[in-house]
Amino acid sequence: MHAWPASEVPALPGQGRDLRIHDTATGGLVTLDPGPVARIYVCGITPYDATHMGHAATYNAFDLVQRVWLDTKRQVHYVQNVTDVDDPLLERAERDGVDWVALAEKETTLFREDMTALRMLPPRHYIGAVEAIPGIVPLVERLRDLGAAYELEGDIYFSVESDPHFGQVSNLDAAAMRLLSAERGGDPDRPGKKNPLDPMLWMSAREGEPSWDGGSLGRGRPGWHIECVAIALDHLGMGFDVQGGGSDLAFPHHEMGASHAQVLTGEFPMAKAYVHAGMVALDGEKMSKSKGNLVFVSRLRHDGVDPAAIRLTLLAHHYRADWEWTDQVLRDAVDRLGRWRAAVSRPDGPSADALVEEIREALAHDLDAPAALAAVDRWAARQEAEGGTDPGAPGVVTRAVDALLGVAL
Repeated sequence: MHAWPASEVPALPGQGRDLRIHDTATGGLVTLDPGPVARIYVCGITPYDATHMGHAATYNAFDLVQRVWLDTKRQVHYVQNVTDVDDPLLERAERDGVDWVALAEKETTLFREDMTALRMLPPRHYIGAVEAIPGIVPLVERLRDLGAAYELEGDIYFSVESDPHFGQVSNLDAAAMRLLSAERGGDPDRPGKKNPLDPMLWMSAREGEPSWDGGSLGRGRPGWHIECVAIALDHLGMGFDVQGGGSDLAFPHHEMGASHAQVLTGEFPMAKAYVHAGMVALDGEKMSKSKGNLVFVSRLRHDGVDPAAIRLTLLAHHYRADWEWTDQVLRDAVDRLGRWRAAVSRPDGPSADALVEEIREALAHDLDAPAALAAVDRWAARQEAEGGTDPGAPGVVTRAVDALLGVAL
């Protein structure tokens, strides 16, 4: 599966700072010190509907991570998956009377278009769950051979008790885990499971549903968590720098994935930092496909909204914050974009050297994009009020905002 085209990232003078970022597992800020190649895995979409603002906010957060690393002169090895076979996708295809493969391809294409318009840097590897199945099957077989998986009525489950580190990503108690498991795709009430929290690794073939050759597992399809584990281990290995996604993935998805990988390899941890973006709400409730309260990137673009304004709307909120989409936050972003573009359109202006360092400092401190935007606002205000004599300043600001914030002026 192919990703989307990369926009050019301008080179800036000097060098960025190492990133300090909030790690869900430890509950505090950690300083990331990758080697020459920084490794990041971000969980992708289940393509049964268009990209909404919750998706966009998540991918914007991890786009900033990449831009901070690139500014430190590192390479970035970014991997993202597509869950192109899953219950919600199959249910939507049946509801709409369309082929599930065609639906997944259509929505994945639209997602690529949205990411391109928003100037999100693409992953080096963009992998669908279906194409990963040949690598998933042997991992499930190995977990079974290790005694970490068991069969229940033809399905294969992972035993969470096989990982002594289980629970150390989300740090939730058993009651909270059980509640979230039921809400987020698990089946804690299924009779016969060794532990209510045990997640499915391999679902045996169901009549009328797609299935694949699972070798000794029989025909079926993979569970959600093992999919990402197989892709991450294949392309990044253990101990990669950042596992990323929305805050609703901390449990069960990232918790279970970490345990799968740790039992498979005997190594700990799967990722050096588990980083989670906040949720975006509309009308007081988290945006979700199940609720239908969505603001789509593609719809805004169709209505003529500049993608740079959409991105500025996202950047105006700290990536870990839960916030609400309103018409006003978009209007504020459109106004900000207009002020910035007017400021850099002049032939000269106030020196921007300090501004570049302010943006770097803000982003290095837990991706504080609102502080970075405020710094650019101050420069633009000085430009409007006083002007300046540095002919290179507008170009420096344009390149810095593009390279570090992904906004094209």
